[in-house]
Amino acid sequence: MSQLGIPPGAGAENISDLTRATNYGTWRFQKGWKPLHVVDAEGCWFSDATGKRYLDFSSQLMCVNLGHKNARVIEAIAEQARELPFIAPGYASNARARLSTKLLEVLPAGLEKFFFATSGTEANEAAFKIARMVTGKNKIISRYRSYHGSTAASIAATGDPRRWAMEPAGKGMGFVFAPETHCYKCPIGHRYPECGIACADYMEHMIRNESDVAAVIVEPVVGTNGVLVPPPEYMPKLREICDRHGVLLIADEVMAGWGRTGRWFSVDHWGVKPDILTTAKGITSAYVPLGLCATTKAIADYFEDHYFSHGHTYEAHPITLGPAVATIEEMQRLKLVARAAELEPYVRQKLEALKEKHPSVGDVRGMGLFFAVDLVKNRRTKEPFNTMRDKVEGKPLVVDQVAAKMMADGVAQQSWVSHFVIAPPLIVTREELDFGIDVLDRHLGIADVLVEA
Repeated sequence: MSQLGIPPGAGAENISDLTRATNYGTWRFQKGWKPLHVVDAEGCWFSDATGKRYLDFSSQLMCVNLGHKNARVIEAIAEQARELPFIAPGYASNARARLSTKLLEVLPAGLEKFFFATSGTEANEAAFKIARMVTGKNKIISRYRSYHGSTAASIAATGDPRRWAMEPAGKGMGFVFAPETHCYKCPIGHRYPECGIACADYMEHMIRNESDVAAVIVEPVVGTNGVLVPPPEYMPKLREICDRHGVLLIADEVMAGWGRTGRWFSVDHWGVKPDILTTAKGITSAYVPLGLCATTKAIADYFEDHYFSHGHTYEAHPITLGPAVATIEEMQRLKLVARAAELEPYVRQKLEALKEKHPSVGDVRGMGLFFAVDLVKNRRTKEPFNTMRDKVEGKPLVVDQVAAKMMADGVAQQSWVSHFVIAPPLIVTREELDFGIDVLDRHLGIADVLVEA
């Protein structure tokens, strides 16, 4: 047996050490990484090897929307494996037809042609290639507070610091960045509503002056980078700008889709129809890896007489498609989209109470069961405790200190630079919401003592 071999009955320490020794921990310095050994998960909870349970208050990576171990989706995986575990993407399959039909029920109207991938980053790669092929143009405009994936073009379109290490050689070219839509701390110094949606006007200024713009990509509700909810005029105005200049609009719904904001997709809140929609995560509740790039018929028609130059082996993999049908059906059966909308006022009220109580809480924002709690050391200046530079340089972050204390008390909470992303499974109960928010309340004192007078 090798030094790293796992003897029968190996404990959690052995599993954690083996994982750390043989695997890369993503988006982190490897030194100090000690992954928790998780052995089970059910509903809104997961358990470690000691039997300790944790409330999954961010649905892992904002993806386990149905909660863990949904019996119907698990059975769908087994059924698909028995029916047809794999067939190359050049063939039709029952799973492919079933999911395509189901998608037409829930996607924004007009999105009628699908490319199936295995992740959100792959879905975005497909979207960029399609936009460039159809328009004959090259540039893609993204925004600074954004994350679109880790592969060459997707990381190039990412505005947050995960892009920095890959520049210039390790990323795709032709991406430029616009200001994010962040009314709490406007990057261009305006105040809503007097601004007249200046961030959208700036996007139009870029389109005019960059030239050669194929598409604009936005997360209609920004995910990891702060759950940034735009004012109601923003998405309709952006749609008009894109139409005026012959630029395609790509909606990245990888995180905010699938009921998370109280609609099937966050773009539905504003009645805006994108030219391309990308998604992943909640499409299967993350039980199997599936990404989707959906386009309009107008885009699809272009490829009737032009070569569609994209694809990979696992595109439309039956094992990924079958469970997606079950996931959508379970969401419909349990009425989870409406449930997220119904729970929004309850969550908002409880988080606003935290803001009243804790001087370190600068802002609370969100929709449905998708909220951010933003920490600041100075409410007047809105200065955060930490910056993106601190994150990539491995400096201790205040939000991580709070999250570690929450974990010790049985609540797994995603933190990023200066905010927490509160996004429990859509099956969460009020009692579970109370527990998670109470634990956050208990440990915000760590930040409160650091607030500037």
